[in-house]
Amino acid sequence: MSKQYPKPKLVPVPSTNIIPERDVDKSPILECRHLGIDFGGLSAVSDFNMAIGRTEIAGLIGPNGAGKTTVFNLLTKVYQPTRGTILLDGKDTHSMTTAQVNRAGIARTFQNIRLFSKLSVEDNVKIGLHNQATYPMWSGIFRLPSYWHKEKVAHEMALELLSIFDMQDLADHQAGSLPYGAQRRLEIVRALATGPSLLLLDEPAAGMNPSETAELMDNIVKIRDTFQIAIMLIEHDMNLVMGICEGICVLNFGKIIAKGTPAEIQANPAVIEAYLGKKKEA
Repeated sequence: MSKQYPKPKLVPVPSTNIIPERDVDKSPILECRHLGIDFGGLSAVSDFNMAIGRTEIAGLIGPNGAGKTTVFNLLTKVYQPTRGTILLDGKDTHSMTTAQVNRAGIARTFQNIRLFSKLSVEDNVKIGLHNQATYPMWSGIFRLPSYWHKEKVAHEMALELLSIFDMQDLADHQAGSLPYGAQRRLEIVRALATGPSLLLLDEPAAGMNPSETAELMDNIVKIRDTFQIAIMLIEHDMNLVMGICEGICVLNFGKIIAKGTPAEIQANPAVIEAYLGKKKEA
């Protein structure tokens, strides 16, 4: 039997969305309203409506090709929506670039690991700290005391973040030399280093064995509780999704076919049909 974490009651918020009861007295950290994108004549995502509570662990699932990563690309402005609105902490992100959305509070990982493989583990995390550890260009050029102070702070912050996954002893290792699972964890740490209020994880358990996946589940909950942020994940490992996600949204052919708690999603006929196909009549 897969590990299960406590699930809060889900309650309606204005529109057609649901969020955890503990977040209902605060506005959602993310709200998508009628979001959609077309590629040529093809509608890849259509009428996507979803809200995420400020400390929610949310799941976005669906068969291959359902449009899940496209939604992540819309949220992070890799793609600009054809229609609809994305509200991040109540602010419309319509005119924002990818970098501006990151500074505003969304960080992500990718299906395919995108580390700076030739740099050290610590330097990969420090790159993520660019939103927090800054100093004037001339301070860096002339190595002034303010530069060294900021570097010391960045070093300490990087080690503290790496300690979430017990990776602080790997700080000097080359990122590309790490085992696959460790590289996945490092990518999460680098995303956390940007100081997000919403962390998007695209298939974080891909390639992990069951013990690594169980540890990842513990750490995702730990990250949420430690940083008091929202986390939204795309994942095909249903034990992970049903174990830690509080609200789940199911996509099929770019459209939402179900929303609800893990128990509701598991029992939903439309979800079962999307994954297993329609039962033929005898």
